[in-house]
Amino acid sequence: MSSPEPAQQEMAAPLDLLLVNSTKSFTRRMMPDGSWVRLAAEVAKQPAPFIGNGKVLATELLQIVAGKSDREPKRGDRRFADPAWTGNPLLKRIKQAYLATSDTVYRIHGGLELDYSDNEKVKFVIDNLVEGLAPTNNPVLSPLAWKALIDTGGLSVVRGAKAFAKDMKSKPRVPSMVEPDSFAVGETVAVTRGSVVLRTRLFELIQYAPQTEQVREIPLLVVPPVINKYYIMDLAPGRSLVEYYVAGGQQVFMMSWRNPAKRHRNWGFDEYGAAIVEALDALESITGRSRANVFATCSGGILASMVLSHLAAIGQGSRVPSLSLGVTVLDQSYAGFASAVSGEEAAEAAIRSSESKGYLDGAAMAEVFAWLRPTDLVWRYWVNNYLEGRSPAPFDVLFWNADTTRMTAALHRDMVLLALHNKLVTPGAATMLGTPVDLGKVEADSYVMGGIADHICPWQATYRSAALLGGRDNRYVLSSSGHIASLVNPPTNKKASNRIADVDPSITPDEWMERVENTPGSWWPDHLEWLTARSGDEVDAPQILGAAGFEPLAPAPGTYVLEN
Repeated sequence: MSSPEPAQQEMAAPLDLLLVNSTKSFTRRMMPDGSWVRLAAEVAKQPAPFIGNGKVLATELLQIVAGKSDREPKRGDRRFADPAWTGNPLLKRIKQAYLATSDTVYRIHGGLELDYSDNEKVKFVIDNLVEGLAPTNNPVLSPLAWKALIDTGGLSVVRGAKAFAKDMKSKPRVPSMVEPDSFAVGETVAVTRGSVVLRTRLFELIQYAPQTEQVREIPLLVVPPVINKYYIMDLAPGRSLVEYYVAGGQQVFMMSWRNPAKRHRNWGFDEYGAAIVEALDALESITGRSRANVFATCSGGILASMVLSHLAAIGQGSRVPSLSLGVTVLDQSYAGFASAVSGEEAAEAAIRSSESKGYLDGAAMAEVFAWLRPTDLVWRYWVNNYLEGRSPAPFDVLFWNADTTRMTAALHRDMVLLALHNKLVTPGAATMLGTPVDLGKVEADSYVMGGIADHICPWQATYRSAALLGGRDNRYVLSSSGHIASLVNPPTNKKASNRIADVDPSITPDEWMERVENTPGSWWPDHLEWLTARSGDEVDAPQILGAAGFEPLAPAPGTYVLEN
């Protein structure tokens, strides 16, 4: 099976701060608001670029009709790969007209002087309109649709209609990117051996079985996102970060969050923070060590960072010698479309919406993620599933992505307000477990990873986040991939490359990137080496999992991960 292109993998991961728009319907997100009024005012104030670009487009359209245009898709645009888009004179002209028009639209938008928030909102609508109107999506024009119709004797239309009806019956109401039975949790994904050694109302704690005769004495606690299931860190063998760390001599423990229901509506920052502290206490009892390293991703990274600030405030900062963060945004300033839509009014409406239900639905969040990359995450599957009547190819990341979870109303409220006011950049603006949060007081060394193609957590925001953390030895890694492709990045990935260097708070992210050489390979080996240096001496691997009071309750992957 061939792996999807990196762009296909970008929906997967959760951005905890896209939570405001998840409460709106797609239609409401596309409707005009104050941004469009200001856009019209900007065009009226400076009509010359608009008129000038219109004249250039008209001239090019005439050349296209006359067959004198040499316009072709940009490199990497595979929508028009079928030979019919070049060999058929009519389709060629339609293709060229679309490309010329879309380029003009983006050129006009790029020349407008809109503020950051308005620009992001307008761009979201333009992206979806331009990419949705591509002739490759049109069943009458699509060569792929006609070929499938002929090859299957019309069955492709029947299959496509059935798939469309099935997808539109319930959220996220976008084309399915993977069949629901293409993988099985505990059988083909999340298969690293281990046992659940603690079960609370909020989480299960999984201890993984050692694979080496000796292990590092300081264990590793993995804190996954709270709006996705944990096994993105334990995908198929050979693509599992957990498997890699265990094989490297780490004692790995995983928190598997419960998929909350309406009755859990009041679980907020403090409840989830207390759960992380409880997991650290369990590691201490099980391993007999008073310290543990922490590796957290996305929304789990926000919570873990706040917890470490709390531990520092109560004199227990030394409990965690190192904090590793994957695609985590702590500084929300200019953090992409998510932060742009999070105005006061929109935030209040989003909070009211989740409060009325008791939770924010994971399927609603998945829909927002999809429309952030419409060509790769919506329209390519529209063509494959509906126009060609084919089933999507199985891919473990997309299977995980479709296995959505809910977020409690209280946590949704806390996350939205944290992002709206960018509280973590100001010491004391937020609290965790009764103590003011000051990320500069975090004592742990940090290892922060971002993805250069991340459309959910822009890498510049993750770099600024790394600069907020205290600690004597802080390292930043910029992966060549996107949000989830950066995490699922095993050494066997021959296309991977990274920039790895210490964090320098005195320079901008772009200046840091210019100074650091891009080198081939995965960041996993570098992180394991960095982590090992902070994991103490080697000791004999435990012969049994758990300890007194923490007897194994079930084999990994546990029970919470199976709840829908």
